[in-house]
Amino acid sequence: MAVLAPERTDEEAEPPLAPAPSRRRRLVRPRRDRTPPLPRDRRLSWVLTAALGIASLLSRLWDITYPRDPLFDEAYYPPEANELLTWGFEYNRGYSFIVHPPLGKWVIAAGEQLFGYNSLGWRFPSAVAGAVAVVVLVRLARRLTGSTLLGLLAGLLLALDAFSFTLSRIGLLDGFLQVFVLGAVACLVVDRDTVRQRVRAAGMQASFRLGPRGWRIAAGFLFGCACAVKWSGVWFLAFFAILSLFWDRAAWREAGVPRPTTAAVRRGLPGAVWALAAVPVLTYVASFTGWFLGETSQGKAWAQQNPETDYPFVPGALRALWHEHAKWLEFHSELSSPHPWESGPWSWLVTGRPILLWNPQGLTDSSGDQVVRYILMIGTPTLWFAFVPAVLWMVWRLLARRDPAALTVLVAIAAGWLTWFLNLDRTMFIFYMAPALPFFVLAVTLVLQDAIGPPGDSFRRQLGLGAVCLYVALVAATFVFFYPVLTGQPLSHAEWLLRMWFPSWF
Repeated sequence: MAVLAPERTDEEAEPPLAPAPSRRRRLVRPRRDRTPPLPRDRRLSWVLTAALGIASLLSRLWDITYPRDPLFDEAYYPPEANELLTWGFEYNRGYSFIVHPPLGKWVIAAGEQLFGYNSLGWRFPSAVAGAVAVVVLVRLARRLTGSTLLGLLAGLLLALDAFSFTLSRIGLLDGFLQVFVLGAVACLVVDRDTVRQRVRAAGMQASFRLGPRGWRIAAGFLFGCACAVKWSGVWFLAFFAILSLFWDRAAWREAGVPRPTTAAVRRGLPGAVWALAAVPVLTYVASFTGWFLGETSQGKAWAQQNPETDYPFVPGALRALWHEHAKWLEFHSELSSPHPWESGPWSWLVTGRPILLWNPQGLTDSSGDQVVRYILMIGTPTLWFAFVPAVLWMVWRLLARRDPAALTVLVAIAAGWLTWFLNLDRTMFIFYMAPALPFFVLAVTLVLQDAIGPPGDSFRRQLGLGAVCLYVALVAATFVFFYPVLTGQPLSHAEWLLRMWFPSWF
């Protein structure tokens, strides 16, 4: 009789074989995208943006020809722009005073070509640039905040800024630098959002190819244009090129890709080298086309006069241009001659030392009383005095919320304001702050966003909207109050003194 083996209990059963370790990559949990979605009022938002842009342009063009005399550095740039129209390059006077690239002067030359060599011709392009800056800031703020209302508030504050208003009515280069920088940053932000959408749609495929990125190439072109106006645009290019790579990494990380840094380097860096390095350089060099074609351009014959130089395989024109740039760099680095209206970057945030553009002496009215006509490049005080608190609030938003809008603002402010502290011995003026100014305004706008409060609490939002409306009304009233000293309107001595709030404004 066969003996049956007793059945094993569960406790006595052999443990199951452990599964073989998987060699698959550990998946990273996708992270929440902190970028607010765009509102759906696209058509209405463009109508309102265009209306604000047209109003800004008309306000800047009103009586822009007055005074007809050159104001401040209009003694240099409009004549050089006229020389570009005549010869294709600035006239070589025998001494080195042409120390800026030619693109900004070409823009002024376009106005002179349209309206002639007069105050309207050399100031009209500045007015257009100022109005375009308002439009671009509206669209950038709308994208960063997800609110058309906040976008319009940012544009309105810039339109009501006395400094921006005055800068838009004078033939200087810094207004063009401002609009090119602002446009380039806006294009990079659109590229950031586009890449995030495409990466999110592709899922966690590290091998996904992004393909052409037209917005990033457009940003590189505009950054190149900014550098071709003034060299200070290179700081924005460098800072935002790095930030763009971090944005790419964040896009892959939010999508859950295991190694987002590797994905960003493989899929983003080659295109970034082309869009944010090669394209700006090519754009910058192309701005010197007239210089290359000219026979007597400033410094053009240097390579022929100095054949025993390094790198003889480089074409002579390029070596001459490089040498000319070395002279420009020396000029800018060692510029330390005293000027009655110079100021340091620490005072710019509170418009501590504005620039007197025009003040004819000996004017009287029909009764023989003194008349003061003053054009002062000054910021609207109720707006500019909010810059420092707003920047500190942006630091808090970045650290506490990891807010991408605050990061964009702070990077731009670092590129356009903090970099001026690298050489405090240099002679500087308040209009050097022009390219960073829209981002200070954007910082104030983000503070107003927090003042309004999040959706859901209707009572809180009503109070917040009321406070914001009061503040914007205060800025507008301040702008109107200072309007006479922005446009050279006749004032009595007492009326003029009423607008000189600080001794440094005299």
